[in-house]
Amino acid sequence: MAKNFDVVVIGAGPGGYIAAIRAAQLGLQTACIDEWQTADGKPAPGGTCTNVGCIPSKALLQSSENYEHAGHTFAEHGIQVKGLSLDLAQMLRRKDKVVRQNNEGILYLFKKNKIAFFHGRGSFAGGKAGAWDVKVEGKTPGTLTARHVVIATGSNPRALPGAAFDNKLVLDNAGALEITEVPKKLGVIGAGVIGLEMGSVWRRLGAEVTVLEALPAFLGAVDEQVAKEAQKIFVRQGLAIHTGVKVGKVSAGKDVTVEYADSAGKAQKLNVDRLIVSIGRVPNTDGLNAAGVDLKLDERGFVDVDANCRTNLPNVWAVGDVVRGPMLAHKAEEEGVAVAQRIAGQHGHVDFNTVPWVIYTSPEIAWVGKTEQQLKAQGVQYRAGSFPFMANGRARALGDTTGFVKFLADAGTDRILGVHIIGPMASELIAEAVVAMEFGAAAEDIALICHAHPSLSEAMKEAALAVDNRTLNL
Repeated sequence: MAKNFDVVVIGAGPGGYIAAIRAAQLGLQTACIDEWQTADGKPAPGGTCTNVGCIPSKALLQSSENYEHAGHTFAEHGIQVKGLSLDLAQMLRRKDKVVRQNNEGILYLFKKNKIAFFHGRGSFAGGKAGAWDVKVEGKTPGTLTARHVVIATGSNPRALPGAAFDNKLVLDNAGALEITEVPKKLGVIGAGVIGLEMGSVWRRLGAEVTVLEALPAFLGAVDEQVAKEAQKIFVRQGLAIHTGVKVGKVSAGKDVTVEYADSAGKAQKLNVDRLIVSIGRVPNTDGLNAAGVDLKLDERGFVDVDANCRTNLPNVWAVGDVVRGPMLAHKAEEEGVAVAQRIAGQHGHVDFNTVPWVIYTSPEIAWVGKTEQQLKAQGVQYRAGSFPFMANGRARALGDTTGFVKFLADAGTDRILGVHIIGPMASELIAEAVVAMEFGAAAEDIALICHAHPSLSEAMKEAALAVDNRTLNL
């Protein structure tokens, strides 16, 4: 196999494998290095997202939601379920199968696009602009030479000081996906995306879930109106949520004890069977030999890049979780495509203002653009319009009328500044808002478009109409 390449990508997560595919499509001789592997040692490209993040968590979220529907909502539809039981082992096997299918799909795409895949850990071994040496240690060892190197090594879960992950009692995102018995009591530190999604999975399957959040406000990055609605719904579902807490000592023995001060400063103790810690992620630059080639990292450990994902080293680029910006798989993919096109002399485009965010709880939460509190803080004059799913015919037919759609538009130009959704299929509905904002659309543009009836998307049209106080079905 050739060892000289136009592009070598280190990491085969969403940013890495997509960068490799686009580079190959553009006629560049491309290699990709990745060390993820299955339990039996086979390659498992896809990074955190495919192996222990986005994909397996959505598989368990879907399975647990099906279980909850069978136990609590099917009867309303005239479907009687007797002797309902949980086969957690099968649920986990299905999750693993979904992951494996994605791993195999990426390997197929490498083969289809004639990308050389090296199974192991990649690191800089020296070189200079136009001839970087990249060492591979692992199943397919060797040294590659590349004109361009793309760093796409992702991120790792941030541990709580004094509570190292053992993935038996104190769990990171990977451990949270591998619990083999539903815990009676589950603690979650961090009410972010991972904490809420994993807490939701195990709550649906029967665990008593307590969430501890350090910030004073629940979902502080989300539009305040949406966050307040979400907190009410999650509490009603059975999640015990405590904000403004200060976590102290964590002790693990037969179970886990968390000592913390509540929002009033009063000392509290939480005893749980398992503890999920989801307090953020840190860039994964270990083993890159960054210091050996003078690759610049910022004060937080991220690879320092400019607006075009260029590092301080000539012809060395970095994308995804290992650089600034939101730690989202789809952001990484867009950066991967943009870098490949820049290497090929084309234009690359990534707009952080139109990167959508999604929390895959039930109801789902999705948003793009500015929140209402951000617009107020910036002194932007705006108009808001919202529409509840309670008034949407398709939502009634689904039996899920929770939540609403909210549009924020410039008071003078009517240009859409942000869209916020809590409710059924919010993850799919937000795409219309992303497209609209990319094209600089006004709220009226969405209001004038014919939406299929009955559909959840009609709530988007009605919320856009509401910006001008013109709702038709409310």
